Amino acid sequence: PLTVQRGSRTNPLYGAFVEAGRQAGFELTDDYNGAKQEGFGPMEQTIRGGRRWSAASAYLRPALRRKNVSLVKGFARRVIVENQRATGVEIETRKRIQVVKARREVILAASSINSPKILMLSGIGPAEHLREYGIQVIADRPGVGRNLQDHMELYIQQESTQPITLNSVLNPFSKAMIGAQWLFFKSGLGATNHFEAAAFVRSRAGVDYPDIQYHFIPAAVRYDGRAAAKAHGFQAHVGPMRSKSRGSVTLRSPDPKSKPVIRFNYMSHPDDWTEFRHCIRLTREIFGQSAFDPYRGKEISPGSHVQSDDDLDAFIRDHAESAYHPCGTCKMGRKDDPMSVVDPECRVIGVEALRVADSSIFPRVTNGNLNAPSIMTGEKAADHILGRTPQAPSNQEPWINPRWQVSDR
Repeated sequence: PLTVQRGSRTNPLYGAFVEAGRQAGFELTDDYNGAKQEGFGPMEQTIRGGRRWSAASAYLRPALRRKNVSLVKGFARRVIVENQRATGVEIETRKRIQVVKARREVILAASSINSPKILMLSGIGPAEHLREYGIQVIADRPGVGRNLQDHMELYIQQESTQPITLNSVLNPFSKAMIGAQWLFFKSGLGATNHFEAAAFVRSRAGVDYPDIQYHFIPAAVRYDGRAAAKAHGFQAHVGPMRSKSRGSVTLRSPDPKSKPVIRFNYMSHPDDWTEFRHCIRLTREIFGQSAFDPYRGKEISPGSHVQSDDDLDAFIRDHAESAYHPCGTCKMGRKDDPMSVVDPECRVIGVEALRVADSSIFPRVTNGNLNAPSIMTGEKAADHILGRTPQAPSNQEPWINPRWQVSDR
């Protein structure tokens, strides 16, 4: 039910980005979600009929038509556990606290921030931390809330000498026309997220699988729409995919309405700085290829004057930001690993009839965006919950660059 599409890539800058990657010696790939992730090629979007096709659109809304599904809107406070078995969920709705009883199981899918928070409020987590807030310890799981990971990225922006970028449609009239086209036909510039070219590459020789991700967009603008470049421009979003930094989610108080303490510890490992500096220099190399000669103006960000390690580090410190891919805080693993929270079937270790099914169970952040892997987690968990026999393991082998030991490309 999850609809995936590719953008039209009508803007020539998309093709220039892919061709520049080829000219720099990197691989091309027609499908980075297939056997060959490594390379430059088209980016995929979860869009259907001009709208973002979310998990709610693909799964929840169709399911609500079934008699055995009901949606209760409320604030989840904690899981009720009796005799080491989850028996329900305590929620607050319409200013009243009530318990939704579970005849079979309780499944948490509250995100890598709120799933560990709810577990800890329910007495499942690091015992010392729970006792600090007067919470009765039901299962001492030190890994709950630990192992927090994310992807970070930077915008590398370049002026365009030709007026073909999205900066030309940021005026009120163009926005009105784009809105009208989307409203009546669900097409045009309002029906894409504009990330229509991408790349996955390796940072150095000796790395066997891509550890750098690129998104390319024919505009020079921030995610929030502010601080658009004064001139026409284009940009690549780039960042390492396998940061060694680890953070945590902990309780601020025993009050469920209190927000948790979130510490990502971004850039706390020295390798993160080395990898980000390489990402910037590599992007400059790609933008410097002849494919961009008809379009390339001066560098907007970080600016051609930013060259030394210290200057690059200062730019990274000021401009690196989250790609909004938090995960890992209820990691899956062996039962004898004290840092594991769920077993291979998503069952919370030490409590019966309780599972977690979201990105918090990832032991390590995925090699790319988290949306599809998170939905896949739900699909796989559903099979376990229903007791379905898993499909036979795939015999497909991922493509590994034959030069991986001697070259980054």
